[in-house]
Amino acid sequence: MKTAVAMVLLMFTTGLAHAQESCAGKEANIRRQLDHARDNGNAGQIRGLETALDKVRTHCTNEGLQAERQDDIDEVREEISEREADLREALEDGEPQKVERRERKLDESREELRQLLEK
Repeated sequence: MKTAVAMVLLMFTTGLAHAQESCAGKEANIRRQLDHARDNGNAGQIRGLETALDKVRTHCTNEGLQAERQDDIDEVREEISEREADLREALEDGEPQKVERRERKLDESREELRQLLEK
């Protein structure tokens, strides 16, 4: 049961971090998952989703979601700056494998920022 609740809460928090939709959209998404859990008789998942639904109804605001999104964007931009500095250092060291690894990490961060900005 603890695992089911943890999975539901993980889905909920992952949704907050990545979906950045409206609170009404979050509620609708949880309701769909809840209907599916009820159809399958998954009591643990039902309890977890009901908890998630209560939390959305109680705490979710569209302004809060926008602020979280902006925080995520700021965090990734800071990460990009750090990775650019790491890449410059690797280039100075002249180690091809290190340069390649740093470039890959920088590309991943830039892609993450691009996805956040598209939402």
